[in-house]
Amino acid sequence: MNWALLFAAGVVGGLTGSIAGLASVATYPALLVAGLPPVTANVTNTVALVFNGVGSVLGSRPELRGQGPWLMRITPVAALAGAVGAVLLLSTPPEGFERLVPVLLGLASLAILLPRGDKPEQSRADGRRRAGRVILEAAAIFLIAIYGGYFGAAAGVLLLALLLRIGYASLARANASKNFLLGVANLVAAVVFALVAPVQWWAVVPLGLGCLIGSRLGPVVVRHAPAEPLRVLIGVAGLAVAVKLAFDTYG
Repeated sequence: MNWALLFAAGVVGGLTGSIAGLASVATYPALLVAGLPPVTANVTNTVALVFNGVGSVLGSRPELRGQGPWLMRITPVAALAGAVGAVLLLSTPPEGFERLVPVLLGLASLAILLPRGDKPEQSRADGRRRAGRVILEAAAIFLIAIYGGYFGAAAGVLLLALLLRIGYASLARANASKNFLLGVANLVAAVVFALVAPVQWWAVVPLGLGCLIGSRLGPVVVRHAPAEPLRVLIGVAGLAVAVKLAFDTYG
């Protein structure tokens, strides 16, 4: 029954993660139900979500075309942040991050819901952009990816909101970059956990397989679904999760 539960949770988590960045909202509770203690469930979840990154990047290949130069420049930032997040999880109490997450997630969901107007996508290689803006973007991605390596529940909503606000005119292309960058942060954190943390590999197998299947389908949904209703759905789902986390954290 645990294997069936984890596989089903992986499919749901992979699908929602590759669309809206909400994978851990489905996968982490399933690991708790399967009997894992919180920290063990967290590190096991991070390792299993490597398959979510693989599937979502494979599914996002059409949207990733042309983004290579910018992604390669920002990938080291995401990788370092994933390592920092993993170290923080293993060395600090979780209360600090947990109390910030509902507020950050609520603000990010509102940012996704707010209309942006029609504008052409800005080139990631635009030399006229001020260096200060580039640094601020990298710093924001670094902080979000730290959270992605630390726990990651709804980290994708935070990053998607940021990418939509810094120049992506297309939800599908912003979602593809989100999947890639969080996949990098998660992979680095997973390597750290695999070396030094109590990963439960029996749970990684069914959960990871489900994530691989679900995440491969998610970008296809984003590619073909109407962008505005999907954007609203992601924002509303993020707000709902923010409210639930707020009740759990502050209640």
